[in-house]
Amino acid sequence: MPSSVPTFDELLAGCVRSAVHLEMRDAYAVDYEAGPFAAWREGFRYDPADRASWWRPWLDLMSETVARGVTVRRARIVSEPVSEYIRYEHSGTFTNIAAGEQVRWLPRRQASTIALPGNDFWLFDGRWVHWNHFAGDGTSMGEEITDDPAAARLCAAAFEEVWSRAVPHERYEIY
Repeated sequence: MPSSVPTFDELLAGCVRSAVHLEMRDAYAVDYEAGPFAAWREGFRYDPADRASWWRPWLDLMSETVARGVTVRRARIVSEPVSEYIRYEHSGTFTNIAAGEQVRWLPRRQASTIALPGNDFWLFDGRWVHWNHFAGDGTSMGEEITDDPAAARLCAAAFEEVWSRAVPHERYEIY
């Protein structure tokens, strides 16, 4: 491990080939009273024609990353029937795709034979792993970044297996 561990932003900025993200929770920290999820529950939906209103600055960052030639893929393992939070995520995923991300969905029952890491992660250029740690209620409990080769191999293998089984966003129907 180097003496100076790069931040998430530095890892993404330094990425030259690929950034993959595996999400395995059915809900993340949700504010039921305010914020984007609450607005979605009240009927708000992003307007495909109004790109300026979409999730910023994340989507700008993804657009810039993809424009540099980096392939960005996101896979989500979800329980079915899906949670209300996953319905919310699914309804806004077209914005991720418009920013250049590739997104796929894998029903959890189809992931039973995949050796998965215990936490969501990002993997940058097959080398750096950025773990996301969450409490039971989906609240972020911090991050951990490593360039441990065994961790990177585990994440790469898990992601590729999930990706090969998952359904592209445009074909995934939630129920």
